[in-house]
Amino acid sequence: MLLRQMEYLVALAHEQHFGRAALACHVTQPALSAGIRKLESELRVQIVQRGQRFAGFTAEGTEVLEWAQRMIAEQEQLHSTLSSMRGGLTGVLRIGAIPTALTAASLVTTPLHLRHPLVRFSLESMSSREIATRLNDFDIDIGMTYVDGDPLGRVRVVPLYRERYLFLTPADGEFGARESISWADAATAPLCLLTPVMQNRRILDGHFAEAGAQVEPVVETDTVSAIYSHLESMRLSSVIPHAWLHSFDIPPGARLLTMPQPRRSFHVGLVLAGKDPKSILARTLVDTVGELDIAGELDRGLARRLKPDF
Repeated sequence: MLLRQMEYLVALAHEQHFGRAALACHVTQPALSAGIRKLESELRVQIVQRGQRFAGFTAEGTEVLEWAQRMIAEQEQLHSTLSSMRGGLTGVLRIGAIPTALTAASLVTTPLHLRHPLVRFSLESMSSREIATRLNDFDIDIGMTYVDGDPLGRVRVVPLYRERYLFLTPADGEFGARESISWADAATAPLCLLTPVMQNRRILDGHFAEAGAQVEPVVETDTVSAIYSHLESMRLSSVIPHAWLHSFDIPPGARLLTMPQPRRSFHVGLVLAGKDPKSILARTLVDTVGELDIAGELDRGLARRLKPDF
């Protein structure tokens, strides 16, 4: 019964609402509330701050929640270990990825799927800060993000590739006849970029600033697919990481220009929680990726796309 009560607690922390937590646990709200009260009685502490609605956890409750998250994660790891011993690795690998890394996610998920076809994947877009938080809460197994940008806290880092930046622009536009473009000139084009809350955009703004330029995009969005849509429909330009080409390639009517690489470049990589228990699925993904040359594959793909133009 104790483990079930811990599941109630974790669901309440995730949903921040008694009714939604009960739905997530497939029980009635009175049953969930009673289970948490029983846990409080057994531990002799107040866990939940009560009012007309959920008001958060007490200091003791926050400590209990951390134990609950570890206990449930350990239970999941036990099931995964036993399943692999019975007949192959199974389970759901929960991956959180920043939008700019989602375009390269298939380079790490596909090889694992080929080796362990019973493993399923849950791939979710989130910010780098959310990745760090949810890793430590055991809500995801692994993250895919910049590993040398925003502070990630206590995590294990596995670099995958270093970003290179390119300029996508209409082939018949102002810069379409060029082979390369400076950051200062790129800033003068009508641009479509990610929003300033996205880490990729903050990185680009820093590179523009180094060139003495400032950008005011025509369109700002929080998805890569929306950028590509507006490049084609509004004949805009954009500065893109080379990994985007793996999924989106070069839009019709567009031309790819090289750009001077900034003094500081950023790594995209995998991040794992720095505390136990560690996901067996995440460890297996890291082992699989360690045998791959993802950076080389992206570089070769870029070379193939540049060769016809230059």
